[in-house]
Amino acid sequence: MKARAQLSPRQSTKLTPQLQLALKLLQCTQTELEQEIENALAANPMLERVEADTETTALNDAPAEFAGEGPDVEDVHAETDFPHTAAPEAEESLWDALPEPKTLRSHLGEQLQLSALSRRDLAIGEALIDSLDEDGYCQAGAEDLRTASALVPPANDAEIEAVRHLIQRFDPVGVASRSLSECLQVQLTQIAADPDLLTLATDIAMRHLDVLARGGAAAVAKAGGFDPLRTAEAVALLKTLDPKPGALFQHSRTEYVEPDFAIVAQRNGWQVHSLRDAGQHLRLNAYYLKLTRNSRGADAAHLAQYLQEARWLIAGIASRRDTLLKVVKAVVRKQTPFLDSGPAALQAMSMREIAESIGLHESTVSRACSGKWLATPHGMLELGSLFGSGITDDSGTVQAAGAVQTQIAALIAAETAGKPLSDAKLEQLLTDRGLPVARRTIAKYREALGIPPSHLRKKPQ
Repeated sequence: MKARAQLSPRQSTKLTPQLQLALKLLQCTQTELEQEIENALAANPMLERVEADTETTALNDAPAEFAGEGPDVEDVHAETDFPHTAAPEAEESLWDALPEPKTLRSHLGEQLQLSALSRRDLAIGEALIDSLDEDGYCQAGAEDLRTASALVPPANDAEIEAVRHLIQRFDPVGVASRSLSECLQVQLTQIAADPDLLTLATDIAMRHLDVLARGGAAAVAKAGGFDPLRTAEAVALLKTLDPKPGALFQHSRTEYVEPDFAIVAQRNGWQVHSLRDAGQHLRLNAYYLKLTRNSRGADAAHLAQYLQEARWLIAGIASRRDTLLKVVKAVVRKQTPFLDSGPAALQAMSMREIAESIGLHESTVSRACSGKWLATPHGMLELGSLFGSGITDDSGTVQAAGAVQTQIAALIAAETAGKPLSDAKLEQLLTDRGLPVARRTIAKYREALGIPPSHLRKKPQ
């Protein structure tokens, strides 16, 4: 068979470099955007930051092919009229004033000082706390603790164990244990649950953890001669405990999330305030712009490249700002009942619905929502968390999954301690309210809320 060449027309989409940059900037969080700006300022002499009190129309220098991608800086501010009410310096000082997060040792040390202990026991307690590893376990032997406490006469084993048992009941419960088995047993003593269930769970923690790790609840029931159903309940209870009580304090500093927009109630409705624009307005440096016009040859080509990249970045940031504002405003319009009444009124909402309402592609809305946060009257929420499917009630209204979860949480919060609501009972109560929800869906929502099943919520009266 003879080979031959053949031409066939085919359409394909190819993003220009400036559109690729615009999409990248849109998906950036505010922290990532600030880093992109810092990197650009350091690498491109054509760029400079606009001071807070300086008016600019940086997009006037944007290339023609970008003219339709977003408004200029003046248009953005004219449309939103949402000034930042706090000066950047005041915000920085506020964050800088936040205290350093507690370490495990400082947290336990405060509790130790509040305990009515003798100086001798305090010295032993300090030595014990200093010996804990990152997970909160005590790996030091009695001899090491005697040396560390530096007491005269030296602390005996009984004194060390008495103080260690006291620290095990500190918050978080189970610290200073010498093994996982001991840690779980201590936590079980602090739980209000069915006594027989606690006894079985304690027995498993004491003698059968290795069997549980290898074969699960069924293997434990067979090895110990326990009832399979009760064993499964006891294992479920053990899974609610913390095997590493000190792990919560491992991070040296808490990462704080700052909102990108604030949703504020005004006389004419809910208003969107942009909180993070300060320092993100760029313009072309007049000196280098003049130098570009007067240069020739290789220097001119080099400066022209800088100029092009600077214009793309300025246009991309402005386009990002405009797109984010459109998306957030559309979300606020849809979620007005939520803002008015709280989580129970959260509306079912899809990204396609928002995209169609503002004339954007669904993928653009998805990028815009990535890593963006809103300060609302009901707390700080990730923008993407307001999207989700819903359940149709008897009136034909679609209720968002978050609203259904809120109703489930409210019902459980009001239940009788000695007679918690089962998933079947929750299904019946929601149906009576005109909201038919399958029992499996209720179980999924309950687990998403971190609420254990009814038999683990039961408390002795």
